[in-house]
Amino acid sequence: MGCVVADLKVRFAGLELRNPFLLASGIWGESGDSLAGAWAAGAGGVVTKSIGSLPRAGYPNPTIETYERWGMLNAMGLPNPGIEEYPREIEVAQRAGATIVGSVFAGDAAEFARLATQMARTGVSAVELNLSCPHAEGFGTEVGGTPEDVEEIVRAVAGAVKIPVIAKITPNTSDPAALAQAAERAGAAAVSAINTLRAIAIDVHLRRPVLSHGIGGLSGAAIKPVGLACVWQIFEKVKIPVIGIGGIMTAEDALQYVMAGARAVEVGTAVAFEGVGVFGRLARELSSLVDDLGYARLEDAVGVAHRSA
Repeated sequence: MGCVVADLKVRFAGLELRNPFLLASGIWGESGDSLAGAWAAGAGGVVTKSIGSLPRAGYPNPTIETYERWGMLNAMGLPNPGIEEYPREIEVAQRAGATIVGSVFAGDAAEFARLATQMARTGVSAVELNLSCPHAEGFGTEVGGTPEDVEEIVRAVAGAVKIPVIAKITPNTSDPAALAQAAERAGAAAVSAINTLRAIAIDVHLRRPVLSHGIGGLSGAAIKPVGLACVWQIFEKVKIPVIGIGGIMTAEDALQYVMAGARAVEVGTAVAFEGVGVFGRLARELSSLVDDLGYARLEDAVGVAHRSA
């Protein structure tokens, strides 16, 4: 089991995490056993696979292209077992003691509210709204790409559930901070940023896109500067907490997000490359780094880079 260090505990938006490292949605969390495994390995909390109204098989292979350790391109197509089947997977993770955030995706505000209500009934600690998948037609960025869309969806969900609502913001927009402000106005307890960057790879020999869907989403170390910039901009515009996502491979990566304004971070591509043991490693290394820099608590470092800028 990974080491979980007391001085890394964080509390925000009604959530209590034993450390700031959340399993990101989409990489590892389709089954209850995988969620429980990430928790046992030392994650501070786990975010489920994004779950929709009905089962989805996703796109045909190939769905993933990897680039050494600097990134991964994927277009999975939001495969999931559907909201009627998924609660049994959450029960498995709950029996392991995990702190769980349920992720949902939908095509409009009413469907988001219904799904979030069903997810809340499972006993998850919060619900994350996938408003930002870059490659699923009719979902993600297509329904959460403008402040008006985000505000309508978040308002519907916040009015339907009593648990914290987290809006996951897209970077594929001219002003991610405006999306975060819309989420705040509508009652979001926090925002998470970012989802993957819209991207494509071409096979020059086959003369066609590498992924079957063509357009995919880029994640991993290559997008960290973009994620940091979005967190930086959002922190300056909203009062609700921010969860940083994008290219977190080391403890220093995580602390950069914290200093830019994040209270917690989600880790995805690093899990794909290293396995769930990454959570224990990151927690140990971050504890040592925070101590070396003279902070009594990780929370003391939140947003400090803004005061030095």
